[in-house]
Amino acid sequence: MELILKKDVENLGFADDLVTVKNGYGRNFLIPQGYAVLATPSAKKVLNETMKQRAFKEKKVVDEAKTQAEKLNGLEIKITAKTGEGDKLFGSVTNADLADALEKEGVTIEKKYIIIAGGAIKRTGQYDATIRFHRDVISNFTFEVIAEAKPEVKSKSETKAKAKVEEKAQSEDEVVEDTPEKE
Repeated sequence: MELILKKDVENLGFADDLVTVKNGYGRNFLIPQGYAVLATPSAKKVLNETMKQRAFKEKKVVDEAKTQAEKLNGLEIKITAKTGEGDKLFGSVTNADLADALEKEGVTIEKKYIIIAGGAIKRTGQYDATIRFHRDVISNFTFEVIAEAKPEVKSKSETKAKAKVEEKAQSEDEVVEDTPEKE
């Protein structure tokens, strides 16, 4: 079954692409959800005409996407995360975290256009991501996940001893205040 996509469909194509799919997938999912329309001869003619008109506008969009991708070249992103034993993270670092980090550096991209190799990151280290700015502009980006600086952890005996010293100093201050002053 030949269809014309109205929206981008993951692992199938982009909007205004002419695709061939199995009948059930087209009839039961793509067309009812509004992702595609039947590719009749008249619909194909309309598509060709709109593609001709859109070619000039598309060039401007592609150039803008390329400038966004150029911003990534000298950029070094380090995402800090809480870690447990060794280099294992509490939770994970996802494409949303990378999108936020890029946003802080002035590169705006939606998280759905970022694909991290291997999915969610569970350990510190250096990782690669594929970022799609446009259907023709795809950039590979390397970033690093580092451990968050941990505050010094004191033993229980040290904290108890410190609390006793503070308590003793506070009680001595109260005793000094209660004694009447000599005139």
